Amino acid sequence: MKHAWVDVRAVPAEQLEAVVDAAIHAKAEAVVADDAALLAKLPPTVLGVLVGDGDAPVRATRIDDENELPGLVRAGGAAWVHVRDDRTLQLACAAAVGLPYTIVEFADPTKIPLEIVLAAADKAPGQLITVCADLEEASIVVDVLERGSEGVLLAPRTADDVFALTRMLSGTTPDLELSTLTVDRIEHHGLGDRVCVDTCSHFREDEGILVGSYSTGFILCCSETHPLPYMPTRPFRVNAGALHSYVLGPDNRTNYLSELRSGSTVLAVDSDGRTRRVVVGRAKLESRPLLTITAHSADGVVVSLTVQDDWHVRVLGPGAKVRNVTELQNGDELLGYLATDQRHVGIPIGEFCRES
Repeated sequence: MKHAWVDVRAVPAEQLEAVVDAAIHAKAEAVVADDAALLAKLPPTVLGVLVGDGDAPVRATRIDDENELPGLVRAGGAAWVHVRDDRTLQLACAAAVGLPYTIVEFADPTKIPLEIVLAAADKAPGQLITVCADLEEASIVVDVLERGSEGVLLAPRTADDVFALTRMLSGTTPDLELSTLTVDRIEHHGLGDRVCVDTCSHFREDEGILVGSYSTGFILCCSETHPLPYMPTRPFRVNAGALHSYVLGPDNRTNYLSELRSGSTVLAVDSDGRTRRVVVGRAKLESRPLLTITAHSADGVVVSLTVQDDWHVRVLGPGAKVRNVTELQNGDELLGYLATDQRHVGIPIGEFCRES
């Protein structure tokens, strides 16, 4: 998990108490302030970082010259470096190597200077904290060089920004408890519209996405990572299903396949229920013959999935067994996921709804 540092210096007075409370309850690592008295009231679970004079667990000193660095190293302090040219970039690299905390902010929008600091400090024990203008920039920073800085410093406008930052920085998606589904019937329908989901990531052989016609049940649709005759593998693609289908995304939200666009996110799910976010590069809708798989769980929950009626469309069974949809028979076992709630605009809701 990446660390959230919350800069409260510019927070309006009427919002300050709520923002500090949010930082405490959201388990931010640090609050940055220019008021030592405010920092003294923080619980020991939150690091107080002081910019300016006074006593605090950590004092952040703005430095602009490498001659200022040895004294900070001896004192074990924290440096704040504004990177705007090669000289200050080298200063940031040296600080990140030698100090327990280095806060860096960058004059230019390119992330190349951050890459250089990250590379220089790769084996250093200290924390590199990057100043971000907003949540969107923070979401980019945490993935630079596939690792990002150890933390993000954000000046929030409201308490909601603090909670949004900590959620985003958690960087994990929960495991899902997959169920074994038993096929009841296969029905062939003729022409309809189906969607291929092309992502910006490689799928592993035991990964796919969860798709279903009903909000309460999904089937694990396999990615095109497994060789077939007549066509190359496309390890970024899932031939997912008919355009009306639900696909499971992060935060227990769903989208219709028809809603996916470049930049959307869905969950990649493996046969053990481990999940990760993947970004959609393209959603490709085409008319193809369709078939419907109807299956049930051990508890009798009915799950339905309509997919392209072709041998190269596949779903996963227990043990990551790959099954061609045109060869499925009654009694075959598939992997799926059962959700207890109905959906309204993709959000779980406990209301009465019958789907058939």
